[in-house]
Amino acid sequence: MGTRFLKYFFEPKSIAVFGASEKEFSMGGQVIRNLQDGQFPGKIFAVNTKGYDQVFGETCYPCAEALEETPELAVICSPPNVVPDLVGRLGHLGVKAALVLTGGLSRTNSAQGLVDPSHQSLKDDMLAAARESRIRIMGPECLGVLVPGRKLNASYSSGNVKPGKVAYIGQSGMLGNAMIDWANGRGIGFSHVVTLGDSADVMIADVIDYINRYSHAQAILLHLEYISDSRHLMTAIREASRNKLVLAIKSGRIVSSYGGPVQSTPGLVNRDQIYTAALNRAGVVRVNDVEELFDALESLSRIKPVLGDRLAIVSNGIGPSILAADKLLLSGGKLVKLTEETRSKLNECLPSGWSDANPIDIGGDAMPERFVRALEVLSNAPEVDAVLAIHAPTRLAPSAETANAVINSRGKFRKSVLTCWMGMEEARPARKEFNLAGVPTYSSPEHAVQAFMHMVNYRRSQALLQEAPPSIPHETPYEVRRSARKLISRARKEGRMALTHQESTQVLAAYNIPVTQSWYAKDENAAAIIASQQNQPLAVKIVHETNCKPFVYRKHPHKVSAGLMQDIQTPDAMRRAVIGLRDKVNEKFPDSTIYEYCIQPMHRGKHSMLLNMGITRDPVFGPVILFGIGGYKENVLADRHVALPPLNMTLANELIKRSHAYRLIKEHSDNPAEDIESISEVLVKLSQLAADIPELQGLEINPLIINRDEMLVVDVKIDLGEPSYHAIMPYPEELRETVTLKTGRVVEVRPIRGEDAAALSQFHSQLSEQSIRFRYFHNKAELSKRDLANLTIINYDRQMAFIAEEIKENDEREILGVVRVWTDPDNIRTEFSVLIRDDLQGEGLGALLMHKMIKYSRSVGTLEMIGKILVENHPMRGLMKYLGFQCQYNVDEQVIDAVMPLNEPQSEWQRHRLENNSGL
Repeated sequence: MGTRFLKYFFEPKSIAVFGASEKEFSMGGQVIRNLQDGQFPGKIFAVNTKGYDQVFGETCYPCAEALEETPELAVICSPPNVVPDLVGRLGHLGVKAALVLTGGLSRTNSAQGLVDPSHQSLKDDMLAAARESRIRIMGPECLGVLVPGRKLNASYSSGNVKPGKVAYIGQSGMLGNAMIDWANGRGIGFSHVVTLGDSADVMIADVIDYINRYSHAQAILLHLEYISDSRHLMTAIREASRNKLVLAIKSGRIVSSYGGPVQSTPGLVNRDQIYTAALNRAGVVRVNDVEELFDALESLSRIKPVLGDRLAIVSNGIGPSILAADKLLLSGGKLVKLTEETRSKLNECLPSGWSDANPIDIGGDAMPERFVRALEVLSNAPEVDAVLAIHAPTRLAPSAETANAVINSRGKFRKSVLTCWMGMEEARPARKEFNLAGVPTYSSPEHAVQAFMHMVNYRRSQALLQEAPPSIPHETPYEVRRSARKLISRARKEGRMALTHQESTQVLAAYNIPVTQSWYAKDENAAAIIASQQNQPLAVKIVHETNCKPFVYRKHPHKVSAGLMQDIQTPDAMRRAVIGLRDKVNEKFPDSTIYEYCIQPMHRGKHSMLLNMGITRDPVFGPVILFGIGGYKENVLADRHVALPPLNMTLANELIKRSHAYRLIKEHSDNPAEDIESISEVLVKLSQLAADIPELQGLEINPLIINRDEMLVVDVKIDLGEPSYHAIMPYPEELRETVTLKTGRVVEVRPIRGEDAAALSQFHSQLSEQSIRFRYFHNKAELSKRDLANLTIINYDRQMAFIAEEIKENDEREILGVVRVWTDPDNIRTEFSVLIRDDLQGEGLGALLMHKMIKYSRSVGTLEMIGKILVENHPMRGLMKYLGFQCQYNVDEQVIDAVMPLNEPQSEWQRHRLENNSGL
């Protein structure tokens, strides 16, 4: 994986098409024709073993070895059984990239096309040959690649596309073909059209990385069918969404794309909401169907960026505008409240009977001039973020005439104007005129509003990405968290895959999560003694092997068979309850080991709310945090919302706000803000627990009781599994260390996190103008909100930043210095920067931070560390010399290049990348 050799898929100078012929349905022949029709400027070779002299005018060769030169890209349309051998030969000949358009490699297992279960698939054989010969494979069963700006159409698509600013990356060739045809019908262009098919080698995340780093595309449109490496994809999308608008459609919500069983996640009826949570977390706007996908492309191509969610609706009839208003409000948008000034201007151009409010009904007799004048007023009003113009044809305002008036006046509109020309016979020519003019147009009010909300949701997701989270009120000390790990290790050594109730509550207590008072008994006599010491109603629960698993619910939760007895008042009643529970478990679960009996006080009254939260394990995304209303039976699954860890206080708050529980808390709590903060803190601690204990498979708190007096966990279950793989790399807690400087100052060096935004801003304000210029190469008086988000909310698997901070009195912390690296997606080269507060220079902080970063970068396999230093920055040049960097003057940029080798390259391609900064 990675961007290795991807350049040859998108910028080849020569292409060989294997399996090309002039037969009517030849896929290879279609590729040749598309390359010719697209006026590909490089060399084209046809290859076919049948000995043709030419294919559509291109010289045809009998085999790869007969080619007059080694092509940079091979397009393979040959029969499935010859593909693995061909791929291996091409790699050994020096071909860097191969597009495999051939299908059927996953289903065919032998040279005769017969299924042999004992033999691996041809796809596996092909991939093994590609890895051995170091060629990159895109496909199999892909449509191909189109890069209109480079006149490249290496595909069997039904036509070419015009250049544009949107990159389409998908996994379905047929959907890609439909997208091309639809876009051509509307005059919309693409920067890239890429379909990956089965993604044997090149993954969708690899292409996203390439497009993000090396393309001028302003937006990326994704079609996802399946995800094989969630962390790679999440990292790539999170980085891309900082620079480009990203939209995605995910198929396979209910049915697998391969017809197999749908994967399940304990505690969730439909795991599709995990995909929604993941895409939202990455700053991606998700669309729900193909029609919405087409509308999204219209939005991406033609709508100006919107700054808010306030829409003004103009229509020559109230009915369609009400439909649009309904859709807007149900989608989370806002109807503009017109100011007195705007209404006054509209009064001048509209008849006296107009609606005097938004939506604006300009009358069924509105001529084109009235339409244009209303749009001009609204699009220049400061309270308006965008305008939707809805038109239904009348004799006084024909569709085409009104459309042309809007098109000719669009230079007067300061804000985005979306159009909806309703109807078919009269409206179709008008919509065509809008398409040709590049004005966004839709066939219904609902589609137009949906397109507007795509842009709004993108702006909202970007705002959330830039939101610096508040500091965590209480951090769990590392030593305390380590004690929780010891409990896990003990259970594993005993061969148990679940913790007892007592062990589970100890794990929560280690993270300072409040748990209700509990007593534990081994038998009925011990339970009776506990009951005799309590002057309150009690509940007793039998803890046995079978009922320690999270997210398993009994049909009748209050029967003895569910393992719980309530309202126990006397020791004798307690003894009878324990015996009854034990007998029922022995009857229903004879092989289930009984661990203990948990006794707790009854919790009733005080207007308590029951909440459910926990951690589950998804087969694709790994650990997932759950939250919703607590309880049993149907309501357990009616309100369950998800988020990917790691969480901070802002993300936890967003998770709570999506739930029905949030509305209950707002309605019934005496202090909702305080309760929500307390719940958010518990969710953040669960997120940290998921990172600290990778063997944790599931954790369910149900219920967590919250009322006017307290918040307590009543019941908790934890089970274990193999170590988990997080879709988003968690905070690397293990990289913390405390160091004493040569001056005696004690500092903690640790990775940066989002909660450090305020402290980083304070640190920046204490720097001199010269230090800032040395770091940023220009004077940067203050860090913007976006700057702080980019510097503190980072992808730890591609970026790293260590801060040195001093802990003052009252546990206040102060940042003294920062070192940072940005690593390319292939982990070849990382670029560093280091910044120390002016009054602390000379104490050894710079050397300390650089040594820490060099050690870290070397440990993760990075090959080379580089940095650029202003010529007059003599202290930094001296530090680089002391650390062993090779420093050389860069004539082109007039800076000093500092370079340090970290690890030896493991392949010729890595060596090539080191020798050539732009080599891919």
